[in-house]
Amino acid sequence: MSTELPTSTSPTEPAANGNGNANGNGNGQAPAHDAVPAVDPRLLVREEGFAGYWGEFLRKLRSGELGSLPVIVGLIVIALVFQLRDPAFLGAENLNNLFVTAAGTGLIAVGIVFVLILGEIDLSVGSVSGLAAAVFAVLNVSHGMPEWLALVLAILSGTLIGALHGFFFARIGVPAFVVTLAGLLGWNGLMLQVLGSNGTINLDDSGIVAGLTNHYFTDISAAYGLATLAVAAFFLVSFRDSRRREAAGVPSRPLSEIVLRTVALAVPAYVVAWLLNQYKGLPLAVVIFLGVVVALDLVLRRTAYGRKVFALGGSVEAASRAGINVAAVRISVFALSGTMAAVGGMFLASQINAANQSSGAGSLLMNAIAAAVIGGTSLFGGRGKTWSALLGVLVIQSIASGMALLGIASAVQYMITGAVLLAAVVIDSVSRKTQKTAGRA
Repeated sequence: MSTELPTSTSPTEPAANGNGNANGNGNGQAPAHDAVPAVDPRLLVREEGFAGYWGEFLRKLRSGELGSLPVIVGLIVIALVFQLRDPAFLGAENLNNLFVTAAGTGLIAVGIVFVLILGEIDLSVGSVSGLAAAVFAVLNVSHGMPEWLALVLAILSGTLIGALHGFFFARIGVPAFVVTLAGLLGWNGLMLQVLGSNGTINLDDSGIVAGLTNHYFTDISAAYGLATLAVAAFFLVSFRDSRRREAAGVPSRPLSEIVLRTVALAVPAYVVAWLLNQYKGLPLAVVIFLGVVVALDLVLRRTAYGRKVFALGGSVEAASRAGINVAAVRISVFALSGTMAAVGGMFLASQINAANQSSGAGSLLMNAIAAAVIGGTSLFGGRGKTWSALLGVLVIQSIASGMALLGIASAVQYMITGAVLLAAVVIDSVSRKTQKTAGRA
C-alpha cells in the first residue's frame, strides 16, 4: 500500500482557508469521516504502476476532481457521431476550416477565462471586438494609415476599453455585470457611428489582417515541425519538473510515465499535422491561437501575477490581507479581456475581409463565454486554464461544423450548444459540492 501524502498546493487549491484552518472547512472542525484522502498521484504510480493510475482516477472521481476529462470525452463523442453521419467531418478540408474558424472566438474566450477566474463576467467582448475591427478599417482604409499602425491602435483601443471597465468595477464599485452590459450597448453604438452610413468597409485582401486567417504554411515541414516542437517541449518541461521534485525529496513522476504521456500527446499531434498537410497546410491562425494559449497559460501558472488572479478568485478578502493590490489586478484582468476581444475581432474581420454593422453581433458573445465554461473554467471563480478556451471552442465549432455538413437548421445548433453549456455548468456545480463533501473545498 502506498503512503498517503497531501498534494502540493496550487493557486486553485489553497492549503489554508484564510483563518489558519488547513482543513479548509472554515470552522476549525476536522473533515468529514467520509472525506477522500489526498494522495499524490506521482507516489501512487511509482509504487503501484497501472494500479496506481486506476486508484488515482477513482479517487479524483469520488472527490469531484474531473479536470478536462468531461470535455475531452465530449469531443470524442461529437467527433464519432458526426463522422458516422458524414465521413467528411474528420476530412482534411473540414478540420482545417474548423480550426481556422474557431481561432477568433477562441482568442476572445481566452480573455474571458481570466475574468471568470476572478468570479466576474465581461458582457462587452462582442461589441469591443466589432469596434476594434471598425477602428482598424477606418484608420487603414478610409484614412490611409499604415496597416501595422492601424492594427496596433485597434488592439490598444480594446485594452483601453477593458481598463475603463475595470476602473468602474474596481475603483467606483459598479458591478462588473452592469459595467460590461453598458459597454455591450455603448460600444456597439460607437461601432455603428465609426462605420458611418455605408455600414461596411472592405479590407485589403492582401494585407496583414486578411492574412491572419487566409495565410497557410504550405511546406509540410511546418505542420510536422510545430507538432514536434509541442511534443518536445511537453517532454522537456515534464522531465525538468520531475527532476526538480526528485531533487527536493518529494514524489515525482517516473520517466516511464513521462514517456507515456508524451506519446499520448504525440499521436493526435502528428495525426492533425498530417491532416492539415492534406489540404492547404498549417494555418497561421492556428499558430497564433496556440501561441497565445501557451503564453497566457504560463502567465497564469508560472508567474506571481497569475497567482494573484487565482487568489482573488478564491477570496478577495484573503487576497487583500495578503497584500495584493486588488484594484490593480482587477483592472489589468479586464484590460486583458478587452485586448483579447480586439485581437479576436481582427481574426473575425479577416474571415469576411471586412468590418460591417454585424461585427461582434449575433451569438459571438455567448459562444465566447460558453467556450470558456464548457472547456472547464468555473463560473464560481478560482479555477480555470487558458486551455479551457481551446477545448471549449473546439466543442462549439465541432457542433456547428457537423450540423452544417448534415444540413441541420441553426435553431437546433443553438439548442444543442445551450444543452452542452448547461451540462458543463451542472458538472462544475456537482464537482464543487463533491469536493466539499470530500473535505477538499
